[in-house]
Amino acid sequence: MKETFSRDGVDLAYRDVGAGLPVIFQHGLGGDEAQVADVFPDLPVTRRVTLECRGQGGSSYGPVERLSVATFAEDVEALADELGLGPAVVGGISMGAALALRLAVHRPARVRALVLARPAWVAQAAPENMRPYAVVGDLLMRHSPEDARRLFDDSAVAGELARLAPDNLGSLQGFFTRPDPVLFGRLLSAIAGDGPGVSEADIRAIAVPTLVIGHDHDLVHRLADAQTLAGLIPSARLCTITAKSQDRAAYRLEFRACLSEFLEPLA
Repeated sequence: MKETFSRDGVDLAYRDVGAGLPVIFQHGLGGDEAQVADVFPDLPVTRRVTLECRGQGGSSYGPVERLSVATFAEDVEALADELGLGPAVVGGISMGAALALRLAVHRPARVRALVLARPAWVAQAAPENMRPYAVVGDLLMRHSPEDARRLFDDSAVAGELARLAPDNLGSLQGFFTRPDPVLFGRLLSAIAGDGPGVSEADIRAIAVPTLVIGHDHDLVHRLADAQTLAGLIPSARLCTITAKSQDRAAYRLEFRACLSEFLEPLA
């Protein structure tokens, strides 16, 4: 069951499951707690905490000018304080990995170990692989959801995704039925144009145990970015898994196995 807390007048939903080693694990852009639950292993020695970031899941948007990776990371910190968590394993998927990376650099005392799963950013803001999210966001802000979906499906971006990364395409197409489409478009555009706010030098200085999870057959979550991060962080190891678009069951099983192998010795 989800719970809520308020930060600066914004109601935020979260899930706090289990007892033991605290693991803060964040969802990707447009995702929610269920995305994390799907791939997080059933480990009795861990306490998994997931905040649903602003405008996603059960959380309110708050001021649109505050929709950013930095704000979401601050919200995660506020939840950790609310729950009395000490140093924790911090990780996430895609956008969640960017939040975790930011916290590891800017709030290292909070991060006991780091998990970067299917990263969509290294250090650069607004990387080209996030352009499909920006395209969807712009369409939602300027057109009705129906017209926006039609224009997107007819675009070169959608055509490339259909050929090379159908899982990415399916996720993006699901965004056209979201409530408050203009607000959701603002969210997509803001985060697609943002970044973790770190440099490669910052990443090289991360000293905690780190797991990077990546796979191929994905134009947004590029295996090359996972490999780059694993190469920059001295203590990192890369776990390469089957892509969702190839075999969803294998993806889920291998994701859970990588996390279990990493987390169990830390508990």
